[in-house]
Amino acid sequence: MDLYVCEIVSNKRLAGAVFGVTVVCADIAAAARPGQFVSIKCGAERILRRPVSICSARDTKLEFVFEVKGEGTRWLSERVPGEKLDLLGPLGKGFDLPGGGVILVGGGIGAPPMLFAAAAAKGPVTAILGFRSAGNVILGDEFRGLCENVIITTDDGSCGMRGTVAAPLEELLKNGSFEAVAACGPRPMLSAVAALSGRYDVKCFVSLEERMGCGTGACVVCVCETRSAGGETSMSRVCRDGPVFNARDVAWE
Repeated sequence: MDLYVCEIVSNKRLAGAVFGVTVVCADIAAAARPGQFVSIKCGAERILRRPVSICSARDTKLEFVFEVKGEGTRWLSERVPGEKLDLLGPLGKGFDLPGGGVILVGGGIGAPPMLFAAAAAKGPVTAILGFRSAGNVILGDEFRGLCENVIITTDDGSCGMRGTVAAPLEELLKNGSFEAVAACGPRPMLSAVAALSGRYDVKCFVSLEERMGCGTGACVVCVCETRSAGGETSMSRVCRDGPVFNARDVAWE
């Protein structure tokens, strides 16, 4: 984990308020693992950095995808090629996927880090991507270039299957043979993915999303409740102990 000042090579709108930024940063690109994130300084006047998951790391380039939700991410969306970004990373613990077949589940802005996981997977990959509507779908072609099978769901049925990721996930788990499920997205989705994986006795890893202050574990803003094998509960830091956890260790209630 180090600080880097990196040059922007592209900034493109992917859908609605979702943008993808690519920077040149050979050191982070070489060290990054799927599920990790970078913490970005969004303007001199903002003290707190913005945590953003890594979407891809190839050669000397690093890509991250984010949704504009406030002034910091709005500032970030307005950057242009040639400008510099102050990055801290790579941060957190990523996915440690087995070598067999895996199912990757991404919900909304949780889809981009799963693309990095698809690129690094050692075995065959099936991706299930859930979005609100056709206008919110991102990275479909990129996933198709890396996965044996890509299933898209939308809440309104305007693209792919109508409904949530739960139905196709259960169908795959019921009829297929998979080593693990990995997921990133809204907490209700992750809870459902964890429950289905447990029902079919398949290992499940989830990337949790929490508001972060420092991104390094010092401020303890991003804690979540976890449970040990013996049933004892404790508070874990998502930025340092995660963001990726074994789903069985998360207290979902």
